[in-house]
Amino acid sequence: MSSQKLFNVAVVGATGAVGEQIIGLLEKRNFPVAELKLLSSARSAGTKIVFKGKEYTVEEATPDSFKGVEIALFSAGGDVTKALAPHAVEHGVVCIDNTNAYRMDPDTPLIVPEVNIEKVNEHKGIIANPNCSTIQMVAALKPLQDRYGISRIIVSTYQAVSGAGSRAIDELLRQTRDVLDGNDVKPEILPVGSLPVKHQIAFNAIPQIDKFQENGYTLEEMKMVKETKKILGDESIDVTATCVRIPVVYGHSESVYVELKNDYDLEDVKTLLENAPGVTLVDDPAGQSYPLATDAAGKPEVFVGRLRRDLGSSRGLNLWIVSDNLLKGAAWNAVQIAEYIAIER
Repeated sequence: MSSQKLFNVAVVGATGAVGEQIIGLLEKRNFPVAELKLLSSARSAGTKIVFKGKEYTVEEATPDSFKGVEIALFSAGGDVTKALAPHAVEHGVVCIDNTNAYRMDPDTPLIVPEVNIEKVNEHKGIIANPNCSTIQMVAALKPLQDRYGISRIIVSTYQAVSGAGSRAIDELLRQTRDVLDGNDVKPEILPVGSLPVKHQIAFNAIPQIDKFQENGYTLEEMKMVKETKKILGDESIDVTATCVRIPVVYGHSESVYVELKNDYDLEDVKTLLENAPGVTLVDDPAGQSYPLATDAAGKPEVFVGRLRRDLGSSRGLNLWIVSDNLLKGAAWNAVQIAEYIAIER
């Protein structure tokens, strides 16, 4: 990216998995940074991070950290966002938040650039980055909605442990070694939540991501339900989700059934996806070519394949959607928004 104007930028949660990806993308994309401020919890303050050859010291994030900052990218947990973002807004900062804190706030746009970037200018200081699993799904479904309309979505996710943070990655690797070495497995991290009950993730699948809600769905599943409706701008779409954690480090995979409002042509659907921004079609069953988490890792695109018509409905369509949850599912989506803000200013 190139721009004549330079911006004072803050990254909140700079030492976390997503924060590290954001910093890397700001450098790789040559984002027009005048001054960079790296912020974190008191525990991580003092960490040294190199950006464009210069070493920066991570500072503790406080309400006074945002003086002079113009764009702040938050990825340090919802409680941190709620505590600090209002202070940043008071200083005139545009906050791009990667947590659940403001996603469903009616005054906060929930943005996937390939889907609804026109909503970004409706912000009142805070722009929300959607949930990782929601982002990749709506990026693939948006062209289908525009052409055929969508009445129903059924999604089952197979989500990487990196979505639960670096400690979950460490736990997967440690447990895998323990199983292979014949040692006892001692789960400590997953599923993430307040309960002391933990489950083995190595060689396993855990049908819980985030806390269970009163309706029997998890918070992760309800995020997909509510965020999809808001991003696609259609509350009438029926959405149901089952979210599962699997022993993959990077890359969320999704089995998606979508019921369209109108009959469709499968070849036309393929053409739509081939031409959709940010989407790569990988759909060659004869050659056993389809999206894989191992192929998506480290790449910013959303990969779609296994396209096939539902056997019982002329309007039903099955898709397999894969994307790197730390990139398009988090850091890249946030940086895309920041780039748009920079160009608009």
